[in-house]
Amino acid sequence: MNATALTPVLTRAATAETTSDPSSVMTLLADCGTGGSSVTSYRSQFAQGAVGAPAHFHTRASELFFVIGGSLQVLVNDEVKILNAGDLLLVPPHTPHAFAAAPSAEADVLFVFTPGMPRFDYLRLLGRVMRGEASPQEIKDSSEQYDNHYVDSPAWRAALDAAK
Repeated sequence: MNATALTPVLTRAATAETTSDPSSVMTLLADCGTGGSSVTSYRSQFAQGAVGAPAHFHTRASELFFVIGGSLQVLVNDEVKILNAGDLLLVPPHTPHAFAAAPSAEADVLFVFTPGMPRFDYLRLLGRVMRGEASPQEIKDSSEQYDNHYVDSPAWRAALDAAK
């Protein structure tokens, strides 16, 4: 994206698009290439016990997590950590990671991808899959398009099992 093409991006909370499933609400804030945005950003509010994403990595973008409230359990490589309100985590490309509300906690998290790439259609698809309106195969089929590459993580499976 040409630096001269960048413009300020303002998303008002009252008019931001949301997508939800039984365990979370995502507020779509800025999608790369839309309205002059150079990043992709959204806010997720997770109910207690909600799983956010299985183990995966991105090849082109770093993913920033900023915990606004509550606690978020995250996998980074093979280590599981708990992030609390005010904590920030930046996961570079090619680093396996996953996230969920921490055991017995809710989580309110701001996500930013940089460099950005259009991801709002992926988030909408994710909501449809979680609501049973679309097939999980559609997520698998979109891995290259949205730069989500899923991996197996015994450490993440163990952390989720321990939280049950």
